[in-house]
Amino acid sequence: MIHVVLLLLCALAIYLSCEWFVNAVEWLGQRLNVGKMAVGTILAAFGTALPESVVTLVAVTTGATENAKDIGVGAAMGGPLALSTIAYGVTGLMLLLHHRRAPAALGTEKDMRRLAKDQTWFLPIFVVKVSLGLVAFAVKPVLGLVFFAAYAVYFWREIRGGHDDDGGDDELEPLKFQPKAAAPATWAVAAQTLLTLAVIFVASQFFVKQLDAIGPMLGLSTAVTALLLSPVATELPEVMNAIIWVRQGKTKLALANISGAMMIQATVPSGLGLLFTTWKFDGALLWSGLITMASIIYLLALMRAHRLTPARLAAAGLFYVVFGLGLIPLLS
Repeated sequence: MIHVVLLLLCALAIYLSCEWFVNAVEWLGQRLNVGKMAVGTILAAFGTALPESVVTLVAVTTGATENAKDIGVGAAMGGPLALSTIAYGVTGLMLLLHHRRAPAALGTEKDMRRLAKDQTWFLPIFVVKVSLGLVAFAVKPVLGLVFFAAYAVYFWREIRGGHDDDGGDDELEPLKFQPKAAAPATWAVAAQTLLTLAVIFVASQFFVKQLDAIGPMLGLSTAVTALLLSPVATELPEVMNAIIWVRQGKTKLALANISGAMMIQATVPSGLGLLFTTWKFDGALLWSGLITMASIIYLLALMRAHRLTPARLAAAGLFYVVFGLGLIPLLS
């Protein structure tokens, strides 16, 4: 029972800290003079992708055995899976709950082209990432540097083009640290950003530990817990950000946060995995990669056909159900 209570407390801590984080990161974007889309794809994504990236870094660099290092590989694969299915699905569901069912609720046609461009960047990188898990050759570790370079190019593109698709200026809510200040001090913006990131990171780690304890209590194996539940925990900040931004009417930022975090998860953890492990996939990891690709192809096809709606976005969450059902024969 104590693990369930701690799980709920961690989820509450993550939600509240994310509410303060998105408040701070919007002000940070204004201070750094980056566009609204770059606030989501770069600044917010960097912060919310931190838990998963650190899990991979620690596992692959300090793991004493190959099994320990495999946790890092699983984290590198589980992040994009949870984002492309659950995070997008929750965003669509939140729009439906707020009675915003029309395609326009997802943004303008220009916004959809921008989002489709992000998915077009993600998909080939992810296909290469999965393909490398099926082959072995001497120079494979060196390719980890290529993934870092791919993210550097994406980062530069977002920072340079972050203003291109900005619409009208949305009024920013007062900074939580200085609620009466029309223009908060830079130190307050930085302090709120860093403090909330620290809380998100610590609470996410505790959340994962509670899931690891609850899994066996529910009769779930360690492998099932690691592949099915842990990614949900480490990607919880992106999901919470999506809920908060959709509630505030800033769906564009919610979608940008998810797509930006996906680009980080497709490159940085993958680069670490290639450098420090054999990067060899078993059936379960390959299955997670296939489901991730299927979800992105589904969404990308709808975006390009201008047929993506909140209901169809919510349906992306069903791919995670398919993933869970497919694990049963693979892990039995």
